[in-house]
Amino acid sequence: MSELPVPDARLYYDLIGAGPVLVLIPGGNGDAGPYTALARALADRFTVVTYDRRGFARSPLDGTFDLTGRLAADVEDVVALIDAAQRSPAAAPGPANVFGSSSGAIVALHLLLAHPDRLARVVAHEPPLVRLLPDGGDWAAFLQTVHETYRLHGRDAAMASFGERLGMPRPARRPDPATVPQHLLEMLDRMQVNQVFWLEHELRQYPDATPDLDALAALRTRLVLAGGKESAQYMPFQPNLVIGRRIGRDVVVMPGDHVGYVTATEPFTSALAEILLASTPA
Repeated sequence: MSELPVPDARLYYDLIGAGPVLVLIPGGNGDAGPYTALARALADRFTVVTYDRRGFARSPLDGTFDLTGRLAADVEDVVALIDAAQRSPAAAPGPANVFGSSSGAIVALHLLLAHPDRLARVVAHEPPLVRLLPDGGDWAAFLQTVHETYRLHGRDAAMASFGERLGMPRPARRPDPATVPQHLLEMLDRMQVNQVFWLEHELRQYPDATPDLDALAALRTRLVLAGGKESAQYMPFQPNLVIGRRIGRDVVVMPGDHVGYVTATEPFTSALAEILLASTPA
């Protein structure tokens, strides 16, 4: 892993593989860890960048950073990471590819609007853009309730409520350290801290950040809307259906659930590689 200085923060990132640049934007956990297996599986075809988003885990903010500008800063951080990756001798020249899931997909959509010339293909996997939904007001109210639960009863109670509603139940207990690799235990420890930052600064804010759909329509040949086969009934899958109808793109159903890159890594890797290497978006 390396450290990349960016305005008001330092990004912790890893570069693996060779070929066209592919940046994997983390979701609400903000952490590179869940993408480790996916990155390794794609390293024979891409120069893969994984990183902790600013404010999470190993990417600390400077004390002067205005948290209201986080989404725009997240977008510019990806551009800085693309620049860093393209300086690698292993990287192929040309525009980069980007995969983002959940909050990372929201970042990816705004990135495409801000810097289309830097991107070959963007895969947005289940962006929870609640304001696009007919019951978006109800979802926004629910997210506010989760935040209030966090303030009153703590992180665990809030995450339990959130996970139950979105089909992502929390494990009953922490894994036995004797049965889990050390790097996974370290990631789980980081997640405890990451969840607090997410509950404060992202849970309500990022789902409210609806991108310009007319502008996305003009860029639709570079955009792939995706969602998990096993999570199609849950809210985070639904906004892409709305976006797809507006811009004339079908949603690509991928193996696994909201975190299929973890729960179904091998078939998910194959599906993502096929999308990225296709001559035109699937």
